[in-house]
Amino acid sequence: MYLGEEIQMAGDWFIIHFTENNGMAFGMEFGGETGKLFLTLFRIFAVSGIAYGLHYLIKHKYHVGFVYCTAMIFAGALGNIIDSTFYGLVFEYERLFFGRVVDMFYFPIIQGTYPTWFPIWKGEEFLFFRPVFNIADASISVGVVIILLFQKRFFEEPNSVLLVNKKEA
Repeated sequence: MYLGEEIQMAGDWFIIHFTENNGMAFGMEFGGETGKLFLTLFRIFAVSGIAYGLHYLIKHKYHVGFVYCTAMIFAGALGNIIDSTFYGLVFEYERLFFGRVVDMFYFPIIQGTYPTWFPIWKGEEFLFFRPVFNIADASISVGVVIILLFQKRFFEEPNSVLLVNKKEA
């Protein structure tokens, strides 16, 4: 595929759209070349921390759902680091640590125009779910959302009354 090429997969709501992301989530950039290097080094440091944390969670037998979600976050972050670190080298347009992340999934689910009575954006066009993302981004997002939704179950304290009763029996 060439940059900007699109393939309609399911009508107008699921599109494979080839784009390169220079920066962070949703295409935000951070301070030119120095910011790009800082961002890449920060990502490597953060993924190293997540890897250590994942090892700790497994070793201390945390809830299996929490371990899986953390593994999803780790895998997605590692995938994006590999992409941004080496992609430019593979295609010979950028040096180590200054590459881009390839994003491809685009879901423009709802397109329309704000009504004239709507404050601020009245009459302007809108597109619901504009971001283009990749599998690594989806893995990170799904892991975080599941942790948020099931945090009570993942971090609940064992019922001390049941533990006492088992010891007495």
